[in-house]
Amino acid sequence: MAPKSGTPKKNLMLFSGRAYPQLAEEVASHLGVSVTPQDAYAYANGEIFVRFKESVRGTDAFVIQSHTNPINDWLVEQLIMVDALKRASAKRITVVMPFYPYARQDKKHGGREPISARLVADLFKTAGADRIMTVDLHTGQIQGFFDGPVDHLFAQTLLAEHIMATYQDAEITVVSPDTGRVRLAEKWAEQLGGRPIAFVHKTRDPNKPNQAVAKRVVGEVKGRLCVLIDDMIDTGGTITKAADVLMAAGASDVVIAATHGVLSEPATKRLVECDVREVVLTNTLPIPEEKRFPGLTVLSIAPLLARAIQEVFEDGSVTSLFDGNT
Repeated sequence: MAPKSGTPKKNLMLFSGRAYPQLAEEVASHLGVSVTPQDAYAYANGEIFVRFKESVRGTDAFVIQSHTNPINDWLVEQLIMVDALKRASAKRITVVMPFYPYARQDKKHGGREPISARLVADLFKTAGADRIMTVDLHTGQIQGFFDGPVDHLFAQTLLAEHIMATYQDAEITVVSPDTGRVRLAEKWAEQLGGRPIAFVHKTRDPNKPNQAVAKRVVGEVKGRLCVLIDDMIDTGGTITKAADVLMAAGASDVVIAATHGVLSEPATKRLVECDVREVVLTNTLPIPEEKRFPGLTVLSIAPLLARAIQEVFEDGSVTSLFDGNT
């Protein structure tokens, strides 16, 4: 028998967890593929079962899951999906996590504490993941926790383009809600055409999660439109207190821009009551109707995810999507 010639045809398959199937469907639409059908459900005791309805042998598998509440359920489901793909002989498995779970537990603040972000990376490696794709990590060092390639995507261009289109005639100052985000504010300022930056000095008690006290503004904000940026909004305490400080310092208006809308209670109430013109988020996490409000803009992250997935599938450069700035 003559040996087979040519290179086997590559096959991209997209898989979705149950946390946010709408995002996966949108990504699939941009890629021109369908989400692979599967059976997925929980037993009476809470154990999760997953079985794919099509062969995955030799495929380039991309597994999308948005880690929203209940975050532990969706984390375990994605791990089980990766394990199922590995055991079914998928050629390469890329875990797509628009929002990286446990990202804020990236280091020890005191004795006898875990580094849960590293544990998550280890779990996916053990399950059989070859690669991780995520958006706007809380800290860049998390990329080093996974023993394999990590595609760190950035939503900054998506958010900044909206700001420029909406407020092109405004005198803008880019504001970091704390000193830890000043470097990010500098990148924003550069992308917005060399705008000035400022930051809000605050204090935080490490023993009291989700609590911070905004103190004062460092930088010129009087009479200017302040674009207050962060990677996520969880309970909304930090960002809304920072907005109050900016308005008290004489800002003409405040626009909040963040990638991940975690929006744990009472975030929506705080954002509605806060004196800001607009809140701009992406849909890395689902934002249900009951958490939406006038002045909230949600931009789709699906085109960026689809382009990155296509680059990985074609063995191209994900870095090229960001002009080499990763």
